[in-house]
Amino acid sequence: MSDFHTDTALDISNLDAGYYKDLNILQDLDIKVQRNKITAILGANGVGKSTALKAAFGFLKPFKGDIKLDGESILDVPTYQRILKGLAYIPQQPGVFKDMTVEENLELGGWTFRRDKQQVKDKIAANYERFPILREKRKQITGELSGGQQRMVELGRVLMAEPKVMLVDEPTAGLSKMLAQEVYTMLTDLAAKENLTILLVDQEIRQALKISDYVYILELGRNKYEGRPSDFQDLEKAFWVA
Repeated sequence: MSDFHTDTALDISNLDAGYYKDLNILQDLDIKVQRNKITAILGANGVGKSTALKAAFGFLKPFKGDIKLDGESILDVPTYQRILKGLAYIPQQPGVFKDMTVEENLELGGWTFRRDKQQVKDKIAANYERFPILREKRKQITGELSGGQQRMVELGRVLMAEPKVMLVDEPTAGLSKMLAQEVYTMLTDLAAKENLTILLVDQEIRQALKISDYVYILELGRNKYEGRPSDFQDLEKAFWVA
């Protein structure tokens, strides 16, 4: 066990999970996510990276193992209550409501305290401070924004609930290099400046290694390697040699 994990926010242990009975995608998976850091899950297509996030968020019921948030098992906690406990999820495809304005999207993020109108306004204002471009675009239909700006809206909506841990699945899929870099900068700022814990799944190996504090590499649904990004300078060996 690495001495890096002195304050674990999310702990996935001995997890078996899949979409059909007796057909495990994940097998004995162990992932420990350090508080206020970015942890990355990397590996080839189909090894179970996204499945791990879906199991953690409650979209998928594991066959075996445990998932703990702040030391408390959430294995039998429904998804909406995991959100209330501080878990958030950003799917691979932007989950914005494209026919609604930017501000309407952000308002939806405040559903847990929707009766407190002032709190909703305050949190929207905080998002405009984080992402000034959203203030400029607040009355614009979200579907008219660039892919990177839609990601910004989605992050802002999730942050309305002040999550402790954010599960992020391939946040730059389909984006240009310039927009992708904006998204990576947003994630690093959230971890560094707002003490947000992030578990990131990504196909962009080099970028993920640049922004992550700790890395897990999966093979066929199992842990293969783990360590700090500096341990994986030899990418060919780390990712392709058994």
